[in-house]
Amino acid sequence: MAKGEAGSGRSTAGLLSGPLLWLVVFFVVPVCLIAGYSVGALHLLPTDTGAVSLHSWKAFLTGGSVYLGLFWKSVRVSLTVSIVVVLLAYPVGYFLALCVRKRKYVLLLVIIAPFLTSYLLRVLAWKVILGERGVVNSALFELHLRQPDQPVEWLIYSQFAVMLVLAYVWIPFVALPIFVSLNNLDGSLLEAAGDLGASRWRTFWRVTFPLSLPGVTAAFVFVFVPTIGEFVTPQVVGGTKGFLFGNAINDRFTKALDWQSGSVFAMFLLIVVAVLMVIFGRRVQMRNVAT
Repeated sequence: MAKGEAGSGRSTAGLLSGPLLWLVVFFVVPVCLIAGYSVGALHLLPTDTGAVSLHSWKAFLTGGSVYLGLFWKSVRVSLTVSIVVVLLAYPVGYFLALCVRKRKYVLLLVIIAPFLTSYLLRVLAWKVILGERGVVNSALFELHLRQPDQPVEWLIYSQFAVMLVLAYVWIPFVALPIFVSLNNLDGSLLEAAGDLGASRWRTFWRVTFPLSLPGVTAAFVFVFVPTIGEFVTPQVVGGTKGFLFGNAINDRFTKALDWQSGSVFAMFLLIVVAVLMVIFGRRVQMRNVAT
């Protein structure tokens, strides 16, 4: 028995060694490097100067930094997008899980299939659609809803454009956890509510929606966490008005070559996301989504 347990332990360690090595090399080590850079413990560029200190952190947190305001702008945009996406994706998941009897997975695949193409190509396509001479402005001109020299400026290079494109990108994927949560509902509960005289609307609010909350919460987190640090979409369709915190991090590293400030911004965002994940993880058991 002891030999069997030892062999089982070695097998388990062997199976876990690959994923753990991957996690350490591509997550733990980079985070440690960024953390060290944020306090001046590392100097890799010729422009890096100074000793170990929390000066950059103090300037960011207490100096009335414009970047801190940019972070809260990113939070507002991400929160708005997450709420809108969940509201739009819930009917999709509900329809597929409870209204479609046959080929629901085929329909789900049909919804997701177009979004398996390049993310950047889809964002660039929206840039063409929303541009001054794009599909929307051209249609408004043909319908005599705008003058030839007066395109709708807020359609492109604006905060609205960023939120619209992000919502478009995430709706199909957000429908997945909602669909799984609703698809695993016990149908007898819905039948019992109907037998007791509850209307469909009352059954939805008292039975269906509460039981689907784990999926809704997972869907919300699924959107909020990646969009809070988004920088590709704002860079392509946002312009100066759609500039977000992720763009500031990217600019610190690539344009300004100020890796210490960029590391401070990145670590701050990582800490905020980690805290949010802990809060959501304690309030909702995410594993219920897959049960």
